[in-house]
Amino acid sequence: MRYGVLGTGEVGRTLGGKLVGLGHEVTLGSRTKDNPAAAKWAESTGAGAGTGTFAEAAAAGEVIVNAVGGRVALAALEAAGAEHLDGKVVLDVSNPMAFEDGRLRLSPVESDSVGEQIQRAFPHARVVKSLNTVNCQVMVEPSLVPGEHQVFVSGADVAAKAQVTALLGEFGWPPHRVLDLGGIESARAVEMMLPLWLSLFQSLGHAEFNLEVRRAR
Repeated sequence: MRYGVLGTGEVGRTLGGKLVGLGHEVTLGSRTKDNPAAAKWAESTGAGAGTGTFAEAAAAGEVIVNAVGGRVALAALEAAGAEHLDGKVVLDVSNPMAFEDGRLRLSPVESDSVGEQIQRAFPHARVVKSLNTVNCQVMVEPSLVPGEHQVFVSGADVAAKAQVTALLGEFGWPPHRVLDLGGIESARAVEMMLPLWLSLFQSLGHAEFNLEVRRAR
């Protein structure tokens, strides 16, 4: 499978590296073709790893992974081009966070989400929200955290969610630990988990943790 991963930060590089390690081809996209972080990633990752602009990465990928920050996600996807997103699964792992006056702020929040914004802006894309509730290392290596902890998927397209669930399985998340929350509007709930995640990170002193939902028998 060919993946276009948008974003050259730690999340994008980690996801891209895992995908290459699983045998997929990855084009890591950025605003400029000569992004030094992308070039260094491709050199260290080896065969199967390429770089390009957002548009080149989206054109090359059969599946698109949005790994830029939630506040700039629409701009990155606009640069990628609607024609390169139409009909494709767009996996959005972003959170709409920023630190303002030393405090964490989310925007949008409560009545909207980045996932919904992407779906509205690109109605022919098949947007699925997932993985934004864990650190990027846990995203691709859930065994770092013991127990039956879960990740979530949100999206309108059932087949797209099934495809993302299969990808999560490659990362090590078995199907019974992928909880389908329903339509893309449920992305609001998982995006609003970020303040709780940050509080837990500050309390625990590290990012290798997750939440486990236990069901009554």
